[in-house]
Amino acid sequence: MPTQFRLPLTAAPTYAREDFVVSPSNADAVARLDGWPAWPEGRLALVGPAGCGKTHLARAWADAVDAVVVEASDEVDLPALRGRAVLVEDADQRADETLFHILNMAGVDGGTVLLTGREAPLAWATSVPDLRSRLNALSAALIDAPDEAVLEAVLRRAFAQRLLKPDPDLYPYLLSRLPRSAAEAIAAADLLDEAAAQLRRELNKALAREVLGDFEGEDTE
Repeated sequence: MPTQFRLPLTAAPTYAREDFVVSPSNADAVARLDGWPAWPEGRLALVGPAGCGKTHLARAWADAVDAVVVEASDEVDLPALRGRAVLVEDADQRADETLFHILNMAGVDGGTVLLTGREAPLAWATSVPDLRSRLNALSAALIDAPDEAVLEAVLRRAFAQRLLKPDPDLYPYLLSRLPRSAAEAIAAADLLDEAAAQLRRELNKALAREVLGDFEGEDTE
């Protein structure tokens, strides 16, 4: 029977700013984020599809400014947030009265708020009328899906961290097949690392073709 490999998505993520690759797909959002704390009314939404790097960029910002991180499902101690920098992850999933109060704290006693979501705040569903007006007026920074420059840099770093030296032609092969997602690129590097070790094979396009056969794309060779 052929060796079975599973896509490893359980490694703990790291959010170091120096590991974030700036490219045309995200440069505007990076510049907007770096404008902190001079955001309009102390508020900014960081918006983009899954896997685009918005959580990486947002968490790096939170680490740099010692922000309080609020997940979508967290209970919130509102008084403790007054005057603080606050990051609300997946804010599009909790457009509730608590989010309304968090946004109202922005600009008060030095407080600032960064929200992340997959769509622009204008599209977020909410039953809180006053929050609707806040979301409609919220400034948003858009990150597009990762381009090839970002994905190649992610792959090169992932292989280097595993002390691997793939054949040069592996990169264009992977870039033609992998989804436009940094997380998927890292998972593919883990999968190829496991396969090369177990099968005692060179890390090259031939191995990738065998173990990543389910990925979409065409061989342009």
